[in-house]
Amino acid sequence: MFNEVALTERFALAAAAGFRAVEIQTPYSEPADLLAERVDAAGVQVALINMPVAVAAIPGQEQVFREGLAKALAYAEALDCRRIHCLAGRTDDPAAESTFIDNVRWAADEAATQGVSIMLEPLNTVDNPGYFLTGSAQARRIIEWVGRGNVRMQYDIYHMQIMEGRLAESIAAHFDVIGHIQISGVPGRHEPDDQQEINYPYLLSLIDDIGYDGWVGCEYRPRAGTLEGLRWARSYGITNEA
Repeated sequence: MFNEVALTERFALAAAAGFRAVEIQTPYSEPADLLAERVDAAGVQVALINMPVAVAAIPGQEQVFREGLAKALAYAEALDCRRIHCLAGRTDDPAAESTFIDNVRWAADEAATQGVSIMLEPLNTVDNPGYFLTGSAQARRIIEWVGRGNVRMQYDIYHMQIMEGRLAESIAAHFDVIGHIQISGVPGRHEPDDQQEINYPYLLSLIDDIGYDGWVGCEYRPRAGTLEGLRWARSYGITNEA
């Protein structure tokens, strides 16, 4: 969102629209201190960043993974961000699961020293063929095997609608390990409005009712401009007026 302008200019626009936090999927194109300055000036929090590499489940890439985590932690510290999405990567190697568990466990221990949580997000295989982590039950099983309190599920409703459906039951079943939620419309990954198949008013109300108190990230591709597409969010305190 707000891709109409440069990354450093997006935070002020998000704040003006009523957002209190932002995600920065790939902050690494800009110096961390410059991003921190713009974030502070806008008065928003950074809820989440991604690691710069997608190799956590790929055997033989352990050093690349560790270097990527070090970079992500440096940015997280500068941005006062408490969540890093650890991307599994594309692989069908038989050792992928054990590699993923070992890498995530190591990352969790490193991140704990900064009070940072490691997020695991299942992705759908339509948009991401060959991706290792594809289901909520799979993510939960790995989180339990890792055995670290700062490893949580990043539950993207778009991906889980494509892969699993039965969203209300799934969110309730995995609520105890969900640390971040993302939304967008199916099909097309556009606005989560009434022009797509997911009943977001119901799901967002359910999320409130079961006690979720984290952020909900709007990770979608606006059909037109970002502000033009924010009419759906007016009831949540967001404005589409510049």
